[in-house]
Amino acid sequence: MTEKENKAISIVVPLFNEDESLPELHAWIQKVMLDNGFTYEILFINDGSTDNSWKVIETLQSKDQNVRGIKFQRNYGKSAALHVGFQACVGQVVITMDADLQDSPDEIPELYSMITEGQYDLVSGWKKKRHDPLSKTIPTKIYNGVNRWMSGIKLHDMNCGLKAYRREVVKSIEIFGEMHRYIPVIARAAGFGKIGEKVVQHQERKYGKSKFGLNRFINGFLDMFTITFITRFGKKPMHFFGLLGTLMFLLGFIVTTWLIIDKLFIDTTGRLIAERPEFYIALTSIIVGTQLFLAGFIAELIGRNSTTRNNYLIEKEI
Repeated sequence: MTEKENKAISIVVPLFNEDESLPELHAWIQKVMLDNGFTYEILFINDGSTDNSWKVIETLQSKDQNVRGIKFQRNYGKSAALHVGFQACVGQVVITMDADLQDSPDEIPELYSMITEGQYDLVSGWKKKRHDPLSKTIPTKIYNGVNRWMSGIKLHDMNCGLKAYRREVVKSIEIFGEMHRYIPVIARAAGFGKIGEKVVQHQERKYGKSKFGLNRFINGFLDMFTITFITRFGKKPMHFFGLLGTLMFLLGFIVTTWLIIDKLFIDTTGRLIAERPEFYIALTSIIVGTQLFLAGFIAELIGRNSTTRNNYLIEKEI
């Protein structure tokens, strides 16, 4: 490895309008790194900031060669910033943290140890004691509870920005949309199942204000269903749509068969089949079942032509 590639830690910091906190965050990270003798790099991913964040990053880089900066033309979101940071980093252990000083760099040495000595693939922070209003903490608890139930990953704080990864993890996953909330789910789907958790300090916000509103909880639940579907049925959509379609079609077929038998041998009133509500239930079930089955078939055809249909992660080869 070259000297640039032989870093122990890469710290990826996505940011949007955080010019006030960046010098203090850099000094704090630098102190922790030097005190522990780590070789490191800090990647500041400027997600289209409209303040002086980029000028601050340029100043920090001129004073510290361990600082790297990437600037987006516009605001693309945290997932895009993390994805680009993951592609650019070279450290053996990758740490992500927010730029608002609510994540403590003092946690880095233990997170690093859990990856290198504890043999974890990913360690997620848990802000057990939060300095946030109830309007944020209560929805967060509900969101994380539902997330644990749906994903099967027993993390108390899935969306904590402070996380540590083995380098192989970040180089093997792709984050898009707003899927940064579900990186542990994506990582496990890619075969990295050794996921741990660490209680971390949650600092009070010192500068600025939160960039996320209550709409993130609505988007979060919608993304939860998306990532659950993608990880379970992304490579085999027919197993989902085909099963539902078959069940709906069979329901309609059974009801139709019963209506015919009832009309021929049981019902003596002379009512037309079309006058019975069961007829419309059966008709709707058959139509919906056929549509679902066709949706699964079309999805399979699209997947067959996808460039990622045979993307499998090979761990070792001899």
